[in-house]
Amino acid sequence: MAAFVIRRLVWLPILLFFVSVITFALGLYGPGDPVQVMLGMHANPETIERLRHEYGFDQPFYIQYLNYVANALQGNFGYSLVKYRDQPVGVLIAEKLPATIQLNLVAILLGCAIGVPLGLVAGLKRDTWLDLVVRGIVVAGISFPIIFLNPVLTFIFSRRHEFTLAATNFTFSIGPFLPMVQGHWDGLFSPKIILPAFIESLGVIAVLTRQMRAGMIEVLSEDYIRTARAKGLRERVVVVRHAMRNALIPIATILGLMLGGLVAGSFLVENWFDVPGVGQLAFDALISRDYYVIMALTLLIAVAYILANLFVDVLYGFLDPRIRQS
Repeated sequence: MAAFVIRRLVWLPILLFFVSVITFALGLYGPGDPVQVMLGMHANPETIERLRHEYGFDQPFYIQYLNYVANALQGNFGYSLVKYRDQPVGVLIAEKLPATIQLNLVAILLGCAIGVPLGLVAGLKRDTWLDLVVRGIVVAGISFPIIFLNPVLTFIFSRRHEFTLAATNFTFSIGPFLPMVQGHWDGLFSPKIILPAFIESLGVIAVLTRQMRAGMIEVLSEDYIRTARAKGLRERVVVVRHAMRNALIPIATILGLMLGGLVAGSFLVENWFDVPGVGQLAFDALISRDYYVIMALTLLIAVAYILANLFVDVLYGFLDPRIRQS
């Protein structure tokens, strides 16, 4: 297992190299000119050329890329060119990241707490009325888009409960590992976070329920399950120790991808509820073509997904000894 982890870590800089080259090329040579975006459409050519020289945009591509990588390795991802003018990109991301991690972490926890038991019950009660109800919930969770759920659920809960939030200021307290940001949201499961996290968790619930149901149905038909029952083991032991453990292996893959998505955040939810997270930062950067912010976020998301996939591969070994031995 240790050798496998080391091999995956060796591939990490190679993958990041290709991601960084493609991102850098699309950022600087995609639609629009960074200096033109920063100065506006009516800037005179002399000013544009002067700033292009100051920022080094007139240098060859490989020189610009090497300078960017050298600075990035020191934690300097450049400066915002447009909305957050002259603010370091690394500082912007560090300020926004705790909000996104908190929101997405609560959404994933809600999705696991609801989706896995629903899928387990549906798999055990296959083709009964309970299974039909659960499948109806799955279809509804997949069918309703977030852009529809945001205003509808906000209207419903704002009329009857104080779950909706004005999130211009709030607090993130996730223990000693992440910094405290001043405001109103206090604690991981603050009432203020429940509604946006629940909206984001609906898709998670639907996917986990469907996958868990399919996994349980497949595993319960295996020979070793029939053997365990023939040996006289209690049904609870058969389900929990033998069937559920193997059915959770595909769930681990899904959760790994979702853990990588903790950094990416949700554009729609964060913008609708005015959550100052990475999703809102990325949305603002895309709208204003803030290239250095876009490039830094892309690299950060790539690292998050690579590490999440590594975590899933290691987790496979603990869930299934056969994978660990191979």
